[in-house]
Amino acid sequence: MDILNALTAFLNFVFIPATAYGAQLALGALGVTLIYGILRFSNFAHGDTMALGTTVVILMTWGLQAAGIGLGPLPTALIALPFGIAVMAGVVLATDRMVYRFYRRKRAAPTILVIVSLGVMFVMNGITRFIIGVEDQVFADGARFVLTARQFRDLTGLDEGLAIRTTQVITLVTAVVVVGWLFWFLTRTRTGKSMRAFSDNEDLALLSGINPERVVAVTWIIAAALATIAGVLYGLDKSFKPFTYFQLLLPIFAAAIVGGLGSPLGAIAGGFVIAFSEVMVTYAWKKVVTYLLPESLAPEGLVQLMGTDYKFAVSFAILILVLLFLPTGLFKGKSV
Repeated sequence: MDILNALTAFLNFVFIPATAYGAQLALGALGVTLIYGILRFSNFAHGDTMALGTTVVILMTWGLQAAGIGLGPLPTALIALPFGIAVMAGVVLATDRMVYRFYRRKRAAPTILVIVSLGVMFVMNGITRFIIGVEDQVFADGARFVLTARQFRDLTGLDEGLAIRTTQVITLVTAVVVVGWLFWFLTRTRTGKSMRAFSDNEDLALLSGINPERVVAVTWIIAAALATIAGVLYGLDKSFKPFTYFQLLLPIFAAAIVGGLGSPLGAIAGGFVIAFSEVMVTYAWKKVVTYLLPESLAPEGLVQLMGTDYKFAVSFAILILVLLFLPTGLFKGKSV
């Protein structure tokens, strides 16, 4: 029975939260790796693209809530999500036309484009804070739990409860649908094949008659959609604060690099590697260990390697190790 209680505590506080967080990081890393693989630069504005897209969705959600429009047990933000994606697609396309296109035509070095993206990042960050402020914004509504801890205890008779939040289920279902669609698009459609060809060999793709501006536009639209979806899912699961999305840039880039920059499959794997590493290193294991050990050996401390305030240090450490010993990542992406 104690083993089952320990397993339940592990699922409740480690496995399920890390799986949801990993799905959110994977979606964010997919956007980063697409930009790197096709446009050949690291887009440091991706985190604030997530923040601005989520801001648009939040404003739309508030308007729908004020009008009495909702989805019952599901968050109203799901209705507003397509609108947010459309707005952000327009924003990133306008940004590309006004900023990035100039440097692309000059065939500027990737380092220059990285610096340019830093400027775009600060502009987006300022716009987001100006529009919605700097405080936490909770915009999730509908049913909070699919399964409550009390319901689980009543069903199983265990002392430990297991709670599954609605937002966690939505995150996983959405991630599966989005990733499935993306892989279908890249492998089955003519535009997706053009994007892959452009990524593999730009000069040969141009000789084959592929329109580079179309490839670039589609890439930005998909990246904006992925960023908005990832940002909204993260905000629903936790809360929205613009500076948090700036901080998320580190684990997202770590996920993309760990998996292999330019590899969509690597971005997904890297997202879960980073998420589980962060959660497992910063979780206080006292409850799980207490269930497994005899009472006389039960720990008095938290059995915690690092405090939760330092979770991004885990991402940074993994990022450094990968850059030192495996620069192409787990799935042999492009070398950093």
